[in-house]
Amino acid sequence: MAFSGALTLTDLNDFITPSQACIKPVEQLNLPEQPKEQGAASTEIVIDSRGSYYEVSANGPAQNASSKTTEKKLQQAQISLNDCLACSGCITSAESVLITLQSHTEVLNFLEANPPPQSALHKVPVLSIAPQSVASLVASVSCSSSSQVTPKQILRRVQAFCTQVLGFEHVYDTTFARHIALLEHAQEFFERKRGGGRLPMLASACPGWICYAEKAHSEMLPFIARTKSPQQVMGSLVKSWLGNAWARSPDQIYHVSVMPCYDKKLEASRQDFYNEIYSTRDVDCVITTGELELMMREKGWDLSVPVNGEDILDHGSSPLPELLCHPGSSSGSYLHSIIAAISQASAEPVELTVKAIRSSDYEEYTLRKRTTGELLFKGAKCYGFRNLQNVVRKVGREAGVQVGRGAAGRMVGIRARVKKGAGDDGDKGYDYVEVMACPGGCVNGGGQLKPAFTKREDEEGYMRSWEQSGVQIPEPRVEEDTSAGTMQGAKWGNKEWTKEVENAYWHDLPTPPASPAPETQAVPPIQLADRLAGRIKIDLCLPKDVGGQSDWSVIMDEDAESRRQTFFRTQYRAVESEVVGLAVKW
Repeated sequence: MAFSGALTLTDLNDFITPSQACIKPVEQLNLPEQPKEQGAASTEIVIDSRGSYYEVSANGPAQNASSKTTEKKLQQAQISLNDCLACSGCITSAESVLITLQSHTEVLNFLEANPPPQSALHKVPVLSIAPQSVASLVASVSCSSSSQVTPKQILRRVQAFCTQVLGFEHVYDTTFARHIALLEHAQEFFERKRGGGRLPMLASACPGWICYAEKAHSEMLPFIARTKSPQQVMGSLVKSWLGNAWARSPDQIYHVSVMPCYDKKLEASRQDFYNEIYSTRDVDCVITTGELELMMREKGWDLSVPVNGEDILDHGSSPLPELLCHPGSSSGSYLHSIIAAISQASAEPVELTVKAIRSSDYEEYTLRKRTTGELLFKGAKCYGFRNLQNVVRKVGREAGVQVGRGAAGRMVGIRARVKKGAGDDGDKGYDYVEVMACPGGCVNGGGQLKPAFTKREDEEGYMRSWEQSGVQIPEPRVEEDTSAGTMQGAKWGNKEWTKEVENAYWHDLPTPPASPAPETQAVPPIQLADRLAGRIKIDLCLPKDVGGQSDWSVIMDEDAESRRQTFFRTQYRAVESEVVGLAVKW
């Protein structure tokens, strides 16, 4: 895959390492002859007049690129868009300072320095963990031991570790925060359908996608949903709603979240999620699944050992419902929640069809009336930056928006792309797109655990001593069946391991789960979550008339809706480059 137009020379000012000097090779002529050192390489790389690279013998003519006996032409390295966006070199220096404060070391330092509860300076430590992180831990424990575990058991063991060993006072999962995010997401979608914003609406839960859009495709920002991600909704719940219940101000709570993605650290550091009044963030620190597992190993905690009461899942024992299941995708079910809301609002039976465009990472969903075939909704699920680029171009083309290069995209006059008339439903543009940066979605996040690795060969087929290369390979357990329980040559990001984590995410549900139907939504845990969400809406937004406000979709008075925007929505800003190509020094 060639370079995208978004990756231009003028964007290189944002690099910390490598610098611009590392990008373009420089040929130096008339080199002084240097004495050959003992043990020096017998070959060297030269560049001919056409810019081709050759490996030639150091004993032969240095610039004789025409000799067929002493030269070997080297293949040009191909750098894809995925490679560039996966590199941490393009974050700004300000961002790098922020994310260095987001580490498990910072968490341990805080817990050690936190005054005792009797002190007025004591902060209540709270930890929230994403269901994708729980699934990664489940897959890792199930793969490395003879017994299978469930998300419920792993959540209890994580709670025991964090409270008994680390000193956290409260540990929750983020599925209820996701439930509120889905309710607000559907609310915003219907607002846009009524003319309150641009369509198609693009999901906003992936910080990698948001960071990329702000820096490279600012013309897409009006289409991105303003609803906060579950992590930041959880921050609002912990610092504001639960804080009120504990009689604590936001600055008297220290909130740590465990996420499957490194970009969540950057999301928590955004200025929009900083409380100016109390000088605190909604989420004080973000650690990845791997960092949590590292803390467990450093403290000598074995996650495969059961704890007391781990099989009990009582939704009434916690102030927040636990491990709520939202049928759809393991990345949050944003698309399916919108489909379910439209299905419930329809007076007639509906039919959902799914079409794979290239793979399971790019699928189109169409919702029609079963009797008449009328098209009600068209959406897509798009995972991975390669598919994301195609969706950006498609959305820009259908909405009449010029897709800019870098962060300098600009809006142009709207050009209607949708054909009018009967029988043209196939040309209808998307109403909604669930966008995630990682192929496979959030269960394949960069912060997830790696599978057990037993392969002794590298990807080029050469034998490697991984220990000498600095790669730590965990020792197999005595009871471990390495022939069946360990995937040969598995590595992070492969489809085999992602499928294992996906299965762990859904545990006893079908994979993929059945499409949500109106009659299957009213299960008791979801009913409980809906009632609690309505109560939280009233407690935080403070409507003047509380009658009938328990339904999340009910519009409140102007002041209450303004508070709703503060607690559950955010905003985005284009990051404009300040460097022009002629100013770059080589």
